[in-house]
Amino acid sequence: MFKSTPITSMTNAFDVSGKNVVITGGNRGIGKGITLAYAQSGANIAILCRNVESGQKTVAEIQQYGGKYTCIQCDISDYNNVKTAAKEVFAFFDHVDVLVNNAGVATTVPFLDKEGLNEWHRVINTDLHGVANLIYEIAPSMRDKGLGGSIINISSVGGQRVSGSKDHHNAPYNVAKAGVDIFTKYLAIVLGDYGIRVNSIAPGPVHSDLDKDLPPSFIETIEKDLPTHRFGEPIEVGAFCVYLSSPAGSQITGCVYAFDGGLLCVT
Repeated sequence: MFKSTPITSMTNAFDVSGKNVVITGGNRGIGKGITLAYAQSGANIAILCRNVESGQKTVAEIQQYGGKYTCIQCDISDYNNVKTAAKEVFAFFDHVDVLVNNAGVATTVPFLDKEGLNEWHRVINTDLHGVANLIYEIAPSMRDKGLGGSIINISSVGGQRVSGSKDHHNAPYNVAKAGVDIFTKYLAIVLGDYGIRVNSIAPGPVHSDLDKDLPPSFIETIEKDLPTHRFGEPIEVGAFCVYLSSPAGSQITGCVYAFDGGLLCVT
């Protein structure tokens, strides 16, 4: 049974230098902020994304930080594609220390509309099944290596609230993110004996490629009622990921953390 070592001082408490990190969707939006945070903290990174050209541009941007980086094509909704990508990951890294399941999609189509069921399957296949696909392929190696590690799932406060659904139809996204949070707790239990900690970060309003889908009423709520009165920035989510996978976070597992500027308090 694996027991983590508690920190005894603040020296290197937040150190993730040299860790091998896999980030899905690490080429843009919140995922790119996570990539930047780990790169600036000295980690090695494999970005998994559908758009390899975009991913390679991100890899080029982070070369200045001196780690080992790659971009691997991967559509996480396609299990066979994930299986192939995982083989490439383990050809690049001899082991994985951190897996960040960030890639996701959303919708604005009402569920009962003509395309509602198609959108349901599209979103669920990426946001829930995609997370399962990656964990199924990466976690066994993390377990068998015996080195411990950290899995961080990027869910959403949308998994805990559905207010505003008349203006912002996103039912499959809400359902998928709620599922990810429960899956996180399950994984924390079954992987705990192997020193693998599993947590979810549930962003609220954070600047990303999904901004364009937000209704004006939501933007107004952020500026007026949110306790922090602003959107979060992607690198702030990345900083939280670094913390959770650092020695300082070694006693944290099975948790779902709202990263929302207080949104759940006011809506």
